Order: sequence, then C-alpha cells, then structure tokens
Amino acid sequence: MAKKAPRRTAERILEVTLALFNRFGEPNVSTTLIAAELRISPGNLYYHYPAKDELINSLYERYQKALLPLLSAAPEVRDVEDAWFFMHSLFERVWEYRFLYRDLGDLLTRNRRLETDIQAVLELKRQAFRAVLAHLEHTGALSISPEESDLCATQMVVMLTWWLSYEYARDPRHALEDAQAQSALLRGARHVLGLILPYLQVEPREHLRLLLLAYEDPTHGTDGADATAAGAKSA
Repeated sequence: MAKKAPRRTAERILEVTLALFNRFGEPNVSTTLIAAELRISPGNLYYHYPAKDELINSLYERYQKALLPLLSAAPEVRDVEDAWFFMHSLFERVWEYRFLYRDLGDLLTRNRRLETDIQAVLELKRQAFRAVLAHLEHTGALSISPEESDLCATQMVVMLTWWLSYEYARDPRHALEDAQAQSALLRGARHVLGLILPYLQVEPREHLRLLLLAYEDPTHGTDGADATAAGAKSA
C-alpha cells in the first residue's frame, strides 16, 4: 500500500492544479498556491513536480490522451447528428482543459513542449474536420470542392481552438466558470457546425438547422449560427 501513495499524491496534485488553472488562469497560479490548496508543503509538491512546467506538461499529456481518440473517430461521422455529437464531445474536452486555450499564447512563449507539440495537434484537428467533410460529401449530404473543404476545415479548427478566448473576452469575470460550461459548449459547437451549413444539401441542411435551434442557449437568444442557418435556408 505504501508504494501507491506517491502515485495517488501525484494524481491529486494534478487534479487540484487543473482546477486552479481553469479557474484563475495558469499565469495567476503559483506553485505556492497549489501547495497551500493541497495543504502540503512546497517540498512535497516539488518532490513530485520539481517545476511548474512539469505540471503543465503532465496536464497536457492528459489532454492529448483524451483528445486524440476523439479526433480518430472523425471518419465514423455519418450524418449531421453524428457531426453534432462529435463536435460537442470535442468541446467537452476543450472545456475540461480550458486553461490551455485561454492562456495558449502565453504558454507557447514559455513552454518548449507546447511550442513543439501544438502544431501537430492543430494539424490533427484539421485532418479530423477534413475527414468529417469528406464523409458527409460521400454520403451525399454535402457538396464542397477540395479547396472549399480545406478552407472550411481550417476555419473550424480556428473556431474550436480560440472559441473560449472569445468567450473570455466577452465576459472575463464569469465566462470560464463551471456554471457557464453548458452554455459555452453549446454556443461553440453551434458556431463551428454553422460553418458547414452553406455546403449542405437541402434536407440535411434543414436537419442541422433544427438541431442547432433545439440546442440554442436560451440565455443568449439568436446569434450568429442562427443567422447563418437562416441565410443558408433562404439560399
């Protein structure tokens, strides 16, 4: 039993660190604050994670393990309902590790691991969205040229990756609190999927439009995704 204690302590440190990073932002959380929150000595914390970057890298590894299986499931998207579920699942992972997205620019300037890895993750996201678009086109739900597909996939990556920065800029005091999770996820998923509306055939376009409306955040009313949907319907 004694051999398992260090592992449990290391995991608990990561769990508390993730919660603090998500709540206050990584730059605003010191190792002293983490140790105090855990009610352990700084020396105990340093025993498991000698530097703050090691905490960040360990959390980033967890994020990758959660994200990569989702991205690999992109070819399994068969219709717009699958696309909605796929997108919402991606945003759930983004929210779980939201400090990475809110503080991405700052982290990239200080953490060599993220600087070298993030480009590969962005490309995997783009490939996943290309796979979704390709499969929807194969099933006849969508009509899009290769050039448009590449552009749309890149736009979807940008929206997914920087959506929480937009949310944070709109309401810095509340946007990334746990109570806002569901509404932030819904808005993000709706806006990313709204990018494919102009390329969908009439029936799947109407189906996706109704899905987007069904999951509309009642606290924010009509937004850009609805406007896009309305424009696509009238086209």
